Amino acid sequence: MTDPRTPKEAGRGRDLRLRVLRDEPERPGGDYVVYWMTASRRLEWNFALDRALARARALERPLIILEGLRAGYRWASDRHHAFVLAGMEEHARRLEASPVAYLPYVEPEPGAGRGLLEALAERACLVVTDDAPVFFLPRMLEAAAEQIDGRLEAVDSCGLLPLAEVEQPYVSAYHFRRFLQKRLGEHLTRLPDPDPLGLDGDSRPPLPPGAVPESILSRWAAADEALLAREPSALAVLPIDHEVAPSPMKGGAAEGRARLERFLADGLSRYGDERNQPDADAASGLSPWLHFGHLSTHEVFHRVAGEEGWSPARLGDEANGKRSGWWGMSASAEAFLDELVTWRELGYGFCRVVPGYERYETLPDWALETLAEHAEDERPSLYTLDEFDAAATHDELWNAAQRQLRVEGVIQNYLRMLWGKKILEWSASPREALDIMVELNNRYAIDGRDPNSYSGIMWILGRFDRGWPERPVFGKVRSMSSDATRRKVSLDRYLERWGGQPGLDLDG
Repeated sequence: MTDPRTPKEAGRGRDLRLRVLRDEPERPGGDYVVYWMTASRRLEWNFALDRALARARALERPLIILEGLRAGYRWASDRHHAFVLAGMEEHARRLEASPVAYLPYVEPEPGAGRGLLEALAERACLVVTDDAPVFFLPRMLEAAAEQIDGRLEAVDSCGLLPLAEVEQPYVSAYHFRRFLQKRLGEHLTRLPDPDPLGLDGDSRPPLPPGAVPESILSRWAAADEALLAREPSALAVLPIDHEVAPSPMKGGAAEGRARLERFLADGLSRYGDERNQPDADAASGLSPWLHFGHLSTHEVFHRVAGEEGWSPARLGDEANGKRSGWWGMSASAEAFLDELVTWRELGYGFCRVVPGYERYETLPDWALETLAEHAEDERPSLYTLDEFDAAATHDELWNAAQRQLRVEGVIQNYLRMLWGKKILEWSASPREALDIMVELNNRYAIDGRDPNSYSGIMWILGRFDRGWPERPVFGKVRSMSSDATRRKVSLDRYLERWGGQPGLDLDG
């Protein structure tokens, strides 16, 4: 493989993962280099961290990592905060004995962190951050570019294909898959450094020791041990939603990696045949760690390729858009990579090039037309947001999926599709259905607010799909039913755990 610390596109003369947000010269006389960690919240397999380290070493300056957590964003809750804080605690522990200075900053109230990045940038050689089309991050980067004094670079670590390669929205997974098959091969050996800081014992070029200036810490104090440990008393004083409790799943790279190892050992070989079976537990379950950047797509791909004994020489020659055959791996591995790479990066690319990707109006024309034609159809049942939220429908299976979402922060993959389709069928209008799906998903799902999560929600309404035989309410948008789902998949263990009486009081 080529040097993983130089993710430069061969023969094109520029780094497709690097985007200069504020084109000022570096300040060689600055006191340090800042890595502002926002989307790729990990210390391994991270192109942005690689870039920041490369500049710090070249300039012979210390590195400061600023990892922040805002309080004022929509859907901020104990669940999302706790997941991120687990990763911050891991970073603080691992970086304690390293020369890297680490500032885990958690806003005690909305807006309290305003000015922190600008203050750090005043004495910095440059600032490097993550580039990702996720939730409020693009707007936050635009604001930072206007406010800081000095050079600001954003580096894309989102997926195997650089986001800059995607210049148009793709209407289906098939069309995007053909594009991937033409362009992805040359990127598959350009991986980020698995251990850029040498924290796991590998030797790396020396780095001058750094410290966060006291003038910064006196105004923006680092998160204390109680908060990093997610102690209930520490979370309770934050101005966030305390009704959404932390998930049983724990954030952080170590937990994400442990989940990956379990999947490789027990789930990967069964994935092709059993991933849609709720009782089989063959799905990877990696989306929460991928969403918050605790786990890298590159690392997951690298581990799957290792399990398969794969090399790029096995890639297919023809870009035919087919789901299987191109990778040159087992059927289960190819089915998994189609989800991890094709579907995930389809969503990221779409969000990058389509402004307002979350709006109803960005659905394909055929879907907008058919949903409008059936907007006045009589619904078999109608439920309010509160009734959906409380799992208070007439459908035992739908209620079970909603209970899982509320308690764990995830829904089993196949049932997540049914969950959305029934919201469409039982809402007063498609627009209302979209609002309900977004609200429930983004409030409770650990991987909510993610481009891939929006892909799933919008797929319910026709995006990335095709027309099907026309039906009431759905029109030509694909429908799903609980009865058909019961015939297709095994649900005994799932319903034993998540079933129960409609309207179960989950807070009691």
